[in-house]
Amino acid sequence: MNKDLTVGKPSTVLWRFCLPLFGSILFQQLYNIADSLVAGKFIGENALAAVGNSYEVTLIFLAFAFGCNMGCSVIVSQLFGAKETGKMKTAVSTSALLAAAVCALLMLCGLLFCRPLLMLIRTPEELLADSALYLTIYIWGLPFLFFYNIANGIFTALGDSRTPFLFLAFSSSANILVDILFVTRLHMGVDGVAWATFLCQGVSCILAVVAVLRRLAAIPTARRPALFSARLLRRILSIAIPSTLQQSFISVGNLVIQGVINSFGAGVIAGYAAAVKLNNLVITSFTTLGNGISNYTAQNLGAGKTDRIRQGFFAGLRMVWVLGLPLAAAYFFFGSFFLRLFMDAPTAQAMETGRIFLRILSPFYIVVSAKLAADGVLRGAGLMKAFMVATFTDLILRVFLAILFSRTALGSVGIWCAWPVGWTIAAALSLLFLRSAFFAGKQRA
Repeated sequence: MNKDLTVGKPSTVLWRFCLPLFGSILFQQLYNIADSLVAGKFIGENALAAVGNSYEVTLIFLAFAFGCNMGCSVIVSQLFGAKETGKMKTAVSTSALLAAAVCALLMLCGLLFCRPLLMLIRTPEELLADSALYLTIYIWGLPFLFFYNIANGIFTALGDSRTPFLFLAFSSSANILVDILFVTRLHMGVDGVAWATFLCQGVSCILAVVAVLRRLAAIPTARRPALFSARLLRRILSIAIPSTLQQSFISVGNLVIQGVINSFGAGVIAGYAAAVKLNNLVITSFTTLGNGISNYTAQNLGAGKTDRIRQGFFAGLRMVWVLGLPLAAAYFFFGSFFLRLFMDAPTAQAMETGRIFLRILSPFYIVVSAKLAADGVLRGAGLMKAFMVATFTDLILRVFLAILFSRTALGSVGIWCAWPVGWTIAAALSLLFLRSAFFAGKQRA
């Protein structure tokens, strides 16, 4: 059901809209978590390390899919809020054409350069073959990734967060079962884990695209909308490019950090691979809630209701803290338990690496959640310069400090210490930009 986010109490509207988004991202993360869990439990520690090593490369592809999602979602939200349904449908088809072109280019580059890239980040020889195999299969599934993200962006732009949640709940649960089937019954290795994700994400994509086409067909327009608009493409790109750059530069930064981590050996790689999946579950949840705040902001901006944007930010901030703090406490006090879900017979080095990583990062989840809530408002309002400055500050600091600290007596522990520094400074910047735009009489027109 389409939902108008410009009416009703902001806190109530956001909770009802964002809770299914939170559930969706939990199931979305099950794709990657299931791969690592099954690889570590049923294949071995080296398989876990190989999947984790490849994961950092897949984040580059995810960055472009995320950018297409946000460009489509924010502009469609603004047009939906302004009741311009004809332009809204043109924005949808324009976004789909953009996603198809970007996806084709990335598939070509990925298939040609995935192995050299893995070698560039110093993937250990014993992990290289499995990492390359997993990554190649993943690349063939990129069309499913891109078009699912476009469909998901359209649903959320229309105020419907429940439908994509139902698709993901089904496909992610199926992914776990297929992972286990391929590995334990068909005796496949890392390739079985990759093919399970490929198949289940394909089903999710097809269902989502069919459903969104039916939803759009039910929305009346005065005349047949155009298939493509250069003007709308420019508006979409004004959101998509900064969002893609944000995520892709973060991914490139993570690759640099992965290269530093790889120099410490397979035990540290495996421990990091397990811990970073747990960390990314939280960070991606905050990011998704921030995306919900972006849709809320965009609809209200389209309707000219800027007072509701300020109210929505504080409601969103309370929401991310309520949902995030229990996860932070769980990781800090029970990190070893969660890490053992990924590893059947972990080495002491792998367990210690993962435990220290979670202990250092989890207390700062309250900081990064505030940043991502503020970023949601900035992106939904189209204030992309401010959004980019805060994001790149975080990235540059984390990469630079990770390299610097790893060369001290701290060793690999120094890498993990870089995260809180970057998060804290970037959060301060995002909040200052938000205050300037919406809390100091300088609202965006």
